Amino acid sequence: MEENSLIEIIDFTKIKLKVGKILSAEKVANSDKLLKLQVGLGDKQIQILSGIAQWYDPTALVGVKILVVTNLTPVKLRGEMSEGMLLCAKNEVENRYSLIRLEDGLATGSIVS
Repeated sequence: MEENSLIEIIDFTKIKLKVGKILSAEKVANSDKLLKLQVGLGDKQIQILSGIAQWYDPTALVGVKILVVTNLTPVKLRGEMSEGMLLCAKNEVENRYSLIRLEDGLATGSIVS
């Protein structure tokens, strides 16, 4: 690991992670890569745009529990707001991304620490 890629614990504590549940998912118009997801976080619902459309059927994502970064500055992509980020792992061999899915027993909105 390169020394310049190391972070201090204080940097990591700035990231707010929560358990989210995908409530709905659909492709973003005129985009081959983006999915628009409505994600429940227990006390609120947010919209996330994610570039995973080539690997996932939107209807198969409904009900899946995921890890969500909840304290990112919202951004507008293709005319839609994205209010967070879901976490994926990249399979370098197959050049694809896989959602990090969580056990069903975890409560939506739980804080990950």
